[in-house]
Amino acid sequence: MSANSAEPADRVEVVLVKGGRTKIRYAAELLRDDGVHVLVRAPWAGEGVRDFGFVRFEPGDVFAEHYWRDRWYSVKEVRAGDGTLKGWYCDIARPAALSGGRLVVEDLDLDLWRSADGADVRRLDEDEFAESGLAETDPRAAAAAVAALDELEALARAGGFEDLLA
Repeated sequence: MSANSAEPADRVEVVLVKGGRTKIRYAAELLRDDGVHVLVRAPWAGEGVRDFGFVRFEPGDVFAEHYWRDRWYSVKEVRAGDGTLKGWYCDIARPAALSGGRLVVEDLDLDLWRSADGADVRRLDEDEFAESGLAETDPRAAAAAVAALDELEALARAGGFEDLLA
């Protein structure tokens, strides 16, 4: 079994790394792992409410989080506690690694939001990405990150993520 393969398990610890440091870690339910695509479900792991202006993440929200070992992004379907779809929050990140019950993902600062109705598709944190210096320190990763954001935006504007997340 490869270092990125998961032993069958009900729970994993999601570890989001940013700038070489752990940003957040939380428990999630492992729903599927086909060797490339990993799907987990977790409640909102942040403290209190996070109001972005265009969406609020709050206690009770549930995230169905899709990660790939061969793609430079993750897609998180966000639902309110009553099951109402809020939308999809996408992180541009290095391909995920799942080993020993830990799903590790390195955030590369770029993000994308698509509202439930598809009317609001927005690129986020491009200023943070520019300030990160990744284009100078790892030009290949920076190019992959920008290409991933472009790909996700095109999918979001073309009608959504249904085929991607199937």
